[in-house]
Amino acid sequence: MSAVTLTPRALYEEVAELLRQRIFAAELEPGSWIDEMRLAEEYGISRTPMREALKVLAAEGLVTMKVRRGAYVTEVNEKDQRDVYHLLSLLESDAAGVVATDASDEQLKDLQALHTELTVAMADREKFFEVNERFHMRLLEIANNRWRDQMVADLRKVMKLNRHNSLFKSGRLEESLKEHQAIMDALMARDAVLSVQRMNEHFANGLEAAI
Repeated sequence: MSAVTLTPRALYEEVAELLRQRIFAAELEPGSWIDEMRLAEEYGISRTPMREALKVLAAEGLVTMKVRRGAYVTEVNEKDQRDVYHLLSLLESDAAGVVATDASDEQLKDLQALHTELTVAMADREKFFEVNERFHMRLLEIANNRWRDQMVADLRKVMKLNRHNSLFKSGRLEESLKEHQAIMDALMARDAVLSVQRMNEHFANGLEAAI
């Protein structure tokens, strides 16, 4: 393969993003060994930025470093999944309650527009994944707590390791869309308690589909 042209910003950050996307696309599968030398050669870089990139991904939970064995794409077991979904449910349901109370009418319209986009994306699973994430990220942005945002961003990276297994299950896309509609209804009614409840239900159902 031809070497990838990298931009002048910190090289290891560029490499980390390239590897991150390959992990999310399952080109580097969970449990697989990461061949540092081959990838460094493919990208036309030395092993130093490659190692720094792997440290970044290890900190995010996407890569597991094993003594004297190197780096492996993280395998997410059932306990990991339960733990990640539990924390996401706590963080994002709290954000939903804040949005129901504090969001402006324009901000709620933004979420409604993304929900409409999600409905249109039903025929394209990859598009559905992308719009779904934008909806959740926009809700968090409106709730305006950067510490929560950072925690959710890291947890969602780990969740992506198994996302196809959950949303590809028969009928899960349709169920997910209905749950998003219930969340939107609660938000538009500015019912904080119900918004929290609907978001919790959304993650509970997502976990059931994932395990």
